[in-house]
Amino acid sequence: MPRPSLGYGMRHVALYVRDLAACEAFYVDLLGMKIEWRPDETNVYLSSGGDNLALHQAGELPRDEAAQRLDHIGFFLRNAEEVDDWFRWLQENGVRMRTKPRTHRDGARSFYCYDPDGTLVQMIHHPPVCAWEERSFR
Repeated sequence: MPRPSLGYGMRHVALYVRDLAACEAFYVDLLGMKIEWRPDETNVYLSSGGDNLALHQAGELPRDEAAQRLDHIGFFLRNAEEVDDWFRWLQENGVRMRTKPRTHRDGARSFYCYDPDGTLVQMIHHPPVCAWEERSFR
């Protein structure tokens, strides 16, 4: 049997967060994601269209930061200029930045910032992925 298709690719990430309200505000109010579903007061599912981000309230036990394997999550932008626009917007809204925008050797342009829970978030324009999106989802 041949390998099945991955379909639309990885479009879902679930995060345990300490401050659900602050993280929801970051992704909804600042990044513009929409609430897709709130099954209860400790979970919310967000989307920007072709993706799904689940935020789950972390329990009372301290999280083992050393066991966390997630490096970062990323949002793909349509063009390199939008990277700079997002940097200015988030900076104006008091978001803690890790890096400034830069163009990479492969032509991608990105920067990193932190959500209120400390998750590293990358805003990136990556030409090959954007070209694939344009071809695949017209």
